[in-house]
Amino acid sequence: MPTLFTKIISGEIPCYKIAENEKFLAFLDIMPLSKGHTLVIPKVEIDYIFDLDDDLLGEMMVFAKKVAKNIKNVVPCKKIGVAVVGLEVPHAHIHLIPINSVSDMDFGKEKMNLSQEELIEIAETIRS
Repeated sequence: MPTLFTKIISGEIPCYKIAENEKFLAFLDIMPLSKGHTLVIPKVEIDYIFDLDDDLLGEMMVFAKKVAKNIKNVVPCKKIGVAVVGLEVPHAHIHLIPINSVSDMDFGKEKMNLSQEELIEIAETIRS
């Protein structure tokens, strides 16, 4: 059974796309910890990030680095935090989170509830 992320890759479920190439997709988290919180996923459905082969994992980090730089250029923050939790969706993914303090990456805190308009605006700004 395909994962939620596989359905996003196939276009079955819409997303707020930030970047894409033949191997990876980056899109806004719809329940973000901060504005600009982005998920980076491989297009191949593999549950655990450390089960990706070395080359693909390396390429994913380089792709995430480019996305993180774009986010930092448009979202006011000190840094882009990187997290891999891997429990929410059984599809490898990296969280890129604009942060100003360590507590900004607390996955236990209440998530933001942004409107569709806000998500569209953020995605368009990061993409540009």
